[in-house]
Amino acid sequence: MRPLFKLLYLIYRVITSVRYWVLRRFTPVGIGLLVALPIVLPLSFDTENNVAYQILCLLVTMLAIAIGFGWWVRGRFEVERILPRFCTVGAPIQYRVSIRNLALKPQTGLTFIETLVDLRPTLREWIAFQWAEEKRLRRIPIWRRRVRHPFRVAKVQYADIPPLPPQQSAEVQVELMPLRRGLIRFQSAMIGRPDPLGLFRALRKQPLSQAMLALPRRYFMPPIALPGAMKYQQGGVAMASSVGQSDEFVSLRDYRRGDPIRHIHWRSWAKTGAPIVKEFEDEFFVRHALVLDTFATDPYSDAFEEAVSVAASFACTIQTQESLLDLLFVGTEAYCVTAGRGLAHSDQMLEVLASVQANLDKHQFNGLEELVLNHASRVSGCICVFINWDKARQELIRKLRMMGIPLLVLLIVEAGDARKVDAGPMSDDPGNFRVLEVGAIEEGLAKF
Repeated sequence: MRPLFKLLYLIYRVITSVRYWVLRRFTPVGIGLLVALPIVLPLSFDTENNVAYQILCLLVTMLAIAIGFGWWVRGRFEVERILPRFCTVGAPIQYRVSIRNLALKPQTGLTFIETLVDLRPTLREWIAFQWAEEKRLRRIPIWRRRVRHPFRVAKVQYADIPPLPPQQSAEVQVELMPLRRGLIRFQSAMIGRPDPLGLFRALRKQPLSQAMLALPRRYFMPPIALPGAMKYQQGGVAMASSVGQSDEFVSLRDYRRGDPIRHIHWRSWAKTGAPIVKEFEDEFFVRHALVLDTFATDPYSDAFEEAVSVAASFACTIQTQESLLDLLFVGTEAYCVTAGRGLAHSDQMLEVLASVQANLDKHQFNGLEELVLNHASRVSGCICVFINWDKARQELIRKLRMMGIPLLVLLIVEAGDARKVDAGPMSDDPGNFRVLEVGAIEEGLAKF
């Protein structure tokens, strides 16, 4: 099968390259003529009964003249792209581009075209996606199937440039639609000018590297009464996101037997001649854990992307001014990101979620279980966002319930699979177990 996949992958690369070149070089009218060519060609062989061959000759001549006169753009330009720091998947944005004409002649009829970094998959990635797609489509009726394009990060519209007098600048508004979360990398900018027939564009390329982060999609969520109440937190907020004790303290006191040596305040000991230690403040406050399941069999799974979006929706909805929210997940290693009460903002948590990748090694789920169970004693409640409901995940929920941790479990499944789900350890608490289907996430969240 390997040589066949290599051949199919080569065909994929050729087709995408040709499509990319045609869409940039030909105007909409020029693309219309290209489409007309294969339609007219079969009819042109019968020269005695129709005049299709004359139309074919005309089309070929027009395209040849357009291509011959449209290979370069005369003039020099200076381009400055003004990008926002963030955008959101599924929400179009507009940004400004300033273009300066450095030539001594006016420039008219120009088009601004963006060039993104080529993110087409490697052979290994392409084969993995094809296998995953084949497994996914087997369970979906033909009339409900749709083609996925997981390697496209964004769609950028072309923008018409107003007339540019010599040594003058103009601004254009460029519309971009983020299609995938993560970093959107811009490689260069192009200035295009159509030939006199308006069929073929000449292009002038200018390197212009920049990047913008696409945040995950967020859904509207009604106010949710999260499980759990205030809980004792040793060391207070200062220790909430650190391991061990914090350097912040509320007072000094005499050393008592059993106090950790790292708590000794050395300057006070030097002044008084007796050991003095720092005393920390103990507080009670609400702290929730947001557990994100990253273990997927398909690296481009829709369920995984929706799980990230649900986690991002919670991160933006939960009020963390007087509470803490811990995001727990496993990527290349175990991560715990804390927001609230001055430690971090939801924007920083969204940046983390924008870069989360699926973990294809299901055997590492024990790492997530260990992370959650070790963290459970500190939290008031736990929100779990799962993309599977196998024995390992049900066992994790069972252990958390045995520890007395209030839970809210959200399970993301493919469209039409919600009826097949058994609540398992959450059967006696159906109000805190919700199944959300891909394609109807927002409707499911609205029912809270």
